[in-house]
Amino acid sequence: MTSPVIRALTPGDAHLFHCLPGPFPVGRAAFGHRYATVADGGEYRPEWTWVALRDGAVVARAAWWGGPEDTEPVLLNYFDFAEGEGETAAELLRRAPWSVEYELIVPPGWREVPEARDAASARIAAAEAAGMKPLVERYRYEWTPGDGLPERPGRLEFRAEPDDAVILDVLRRVHSVTLDAHALRTIEGPGGLEQAAQEELDFFNWCPSPRSWWQLAYTPDGELAGIHVPARNPGGPCIGFIGVVPEARGHGYGYDLLVECTRFLAGEGATSVAGATDRGNVPMAAAFARAGHRITQERVHLV
Repeated sequence: MTSPVIRALTPGDAHLFHCLPGPFPVGRAAFGHRYATVADGGEYRPEWTWVALRDGAVVARAAWWGGPEDTEPVLLNYFDFAEGEGETAAELLRRAPWSVEYELIVPPGWREVPEARDAASARIAAAEAAGMKPLVERYRYEWTPGDGLPERPGRLEFRAEPDDAVILDVLRRVHSVTLDAHALRTIEGPGGLEQAAQEELDFFNWCPSPRSWWQLAYTPDGELAGIHVPARNPGGPCIGFIGVVPEARGHGYGYDLLVECTRFLAGEGATSVAGATDRGNVPMAAAFARAGHRITQERVHLV
C-alpha cells in the first residue's frame, strides 16, 4: 500500500472534498449541510480544508471552520474517512497546524443506531489517536413557530444592560457555579473564572446580532436573577446564553430566561431558533423540553 499524500486544498482543486464516497451516517453531511468554499458562496476556505490521497483517491478529509472575520479556524466540523483509513485520518489531524475543538454531529440516541454508533466511534477513535480527548456531549435543540410560543411565567422583569463591565460581573457570578463543561475547563486552566467570563463576553460580541438584545433579569423586589442573550450566529437565530446567578438558583428561573429569549427572537421574526446544552445539565435540558424546543441532534465535543 502506498503512503498517503496529505495536504491542504487549493482554490483550483476544492472539488476533491466531494470525492470521498459516502454514506456518512454522522457528521455535517449526514444532516444536509453543504460544504462549499467562500468563493462558491459557502463558509469554508480551501487552505483550511485538508485531504489525504492514496494513489490519487481521497481517503480522508477534514474541514475547519471560522466566521467571516476570523483569521484562524475556530472549529473542526468535517472529519470523514474511508473504511480502514482511521490511522490515515489521525495522521491528517496530526499534520494540520491547528489545535481547535472538534464537534461531531450525531443523531439523537445515536448509540442505539448501529450505523451511527460505529461511524461516530471510528471518528472519535481517530481523533483520540491524533491526541484529542472527549470533553462533553451536548443536545442541540430547535424551536419553530409551529411548536407554539411558551407562555411567560411573569415572575421576572427584563432590562437591557449597556455596560459591558456589569455584564462581565454577572457572567463571573453565573460561572462560579456553572455546570457547563466548556466553562469548567477554562476555569480549571490558568485564566480561571475571569477568563471563562471574558470568553463568554467575547462570544456575545463575536455574534453579528445587536448588542442591545442582551438583557438582565430581576425579581419584582429588584434582585438580580440572571441573564439571557438572544443572538444570531452565522447559522441563524440562537439562544446565545442563559445564566442564573448563584443566589437565585433553586427557583427554576432558567426556564423563565429561556422563554423570554425564545419570545424575543420570535418577535424579531425568527422562523427557527437553535439552542444547546450539555447532556449533564439536567435542569437546562428540562427547561428546553418544557419550552417546546425539540432535540434535533446530539454533538460530541473533543479538544
